[in-house]
Amino acid sequence: MEPLVSVCIPAYNNAGYIKETIDSILNQTYANLELIICDDKSKDDTVSVIEKIKDDRIKLYKNEKNLGMSGNWNHCLHKCSGEFIKLICADDMLMEDCLEKEVRALMEHPSAVLAESDTQLFDLNGKPKGFYKRYKTSGLTDGKKIARAGVFVKNYFGAPLANTFRRSVLEQVGGFDAWYTYILDYDFWVRLACLGDVYIIHEPLNYFRVRNDSNTGEVMAGDKTEAYVKEHYHLLRKFQKELHLSEADIRKSMRIRKFRNFAAGVYLKLFVR
Repeated sequence: MEPLVSVCIPAYNNAGYIKETIDSILNQTYANLELIICDDKSKDDTVSVIEKIKDDRIKLYKNEKNLGMSGNWNHCLHKCSGEFIKLICADDMLMEDCLEKEVRALMEHPSAVLAESDTQLFDLNGKPKGFYKRYKTSGLTDGKKIARAGVFVKNYFGAPLANTFRRSVLEQVGGFDAWYTYILDYDFWVRLACLGDVYIIHEPLNYFRVRNDSNTGEVMAGDKTEAYVKEHYHLLRKFQKELHLSEADIRKSMRIRKFRNFAAGVYLKLFVR
C-alpha cells in the first residue's frame, strides 16, 4: 500500500488558474493522495471553480475570515493527514510523475527530510521562460550544506511546489513563521534542511508561472524590494550560528541578494508579460 500523500493548495482569488493546478495534481501517476484546498475568503469565483470538480480526493475548506498568506499556508498544513506533504500555489502545476519520483526518493532514503526537483518557468500564455535548478549535486546532500551555499548564490529550494517533505519533520519545525511576509517558504525550507539530508532530482518535474503581479514579481520588480531584503537579513541572523555565517559572510550575502533582486526585476520587466 502506497503511503498517503497530502497535496495542499492555499487559494486566494485564483479562479483563472486553479483548475489547471488541480488537474495536474489529480492526474498524478501516484494515486494515493488527498488534495487539501483552503480558500482564504476569495473575492472572485475560486470556490465555484473548485466545487465544479468532482473527485473524492478533494477536501475543500472555506475560511470564515481571511488568514493571510502564513495563516492560510499553516491552515493547509494543519489539515493534512498524509505521511508526505507537498504545498503548491494555486497557479502552478506538477508533471504527472512528480509525486511518484519525489515520494519514492523519500521512501528509499530515510535520512532525507525533503525531496525536490528542478522547475520549468513559463508565462501567463504558457510560453517557456527557462529553468530554475536546484543545488548542483544529485541525490542525497547534506541539508545544511545546501542552505549555507544558497545564501551566497540563490534560494536553491525554490518555490513550495518544488519540494515534498515528511510530515514528521513538519511536527518538529511547527509550520511557517508568521514573522515573514515574502520569504516565509525560504525560511521554512532552511529549517527543514537543517534537520537532515535533501534528495535532489535534476528533472523539471514542476511548472512555476512567472507573473509580474505575483508575490514574487512584486518584491523583485515592484516597490517591496526593500522589505524583501530586510527579511533576508533577518533570515541570515536567525540561522547565523547553525550555518556558521561570519559577519563578513552576512555582508556578502546582503550584497548578492540586492544584486539578484535588481537582476530579477530587470528580467521580469523585459521578458515577462
